[in-house]
Amino acid sequence: MPVVIGSRDQGRAEEAAGRAAEHVPGGSFTGLQNESAVREAETVVLSVPFRNQVENLANLHRELVKGQLLIDATVPLAAAFGGKATRSLGVWQGSAAQQAQELVPDGVGVVSAFHTVSAALLSELDHQLDEDVLLCGDSREDKARAAELVHKIDGLRAVDCGPLEMARIAEQLTPLIISINVRNKVRAGIKITGL
Repeated sequence: MPVVIGSRDQGRAEEAAGRAAEHVPGGSFTGLQNESAVREAETVVLSVPFRNQVENLANLHRELVKGQLLIDATVPLAAAFGGKATRSLGVWQGSAAQQAQELVPDGVGVVSAFHTVSAALLSELDHQLDEDVLLCGDSREDKARAAELVHKIDGLRAVDCGPLEMARIAEQLTPLIISINVRNKVRAGIKITGL
């Protein structure tokens, strides 16, 4: 599966793609400016600090098209504005994902995901993952597409948590996990039992 890495700066995107290619020699990685990256993708993963979400989606509004899927991993952490990473911010729409839904063109699906998976652990390719990715979205088809991507990562399991409005709860798990990890000096994740 080819991966296009986007950035506001073409050079930074190319550097990130180069680093990814070093770690996964058999992979296909390209670095492009955000607008060009979005034009190349069926599925777009938005993974930016909360303070940059609105700006990024406003800049990409003309590039996003009907039928694309936006997986929003944004968490409204106070750290985005100089506060503590264990504190979250209120979002007028209810969640960062619901805010994203308001900002994308009609026909672009939005699924909330990846809030409880450590970016540090995802980047350690020799670390065995064993956790769940909580998916929230209003379309079963969109959640199925997101789950397909999740299942390509060994050790991750997608769990359908219901409509997009549930993202306000899933996003709040991030500061909780950060607090657990800091207090216990671990890198914990979420595993739903009984499924």
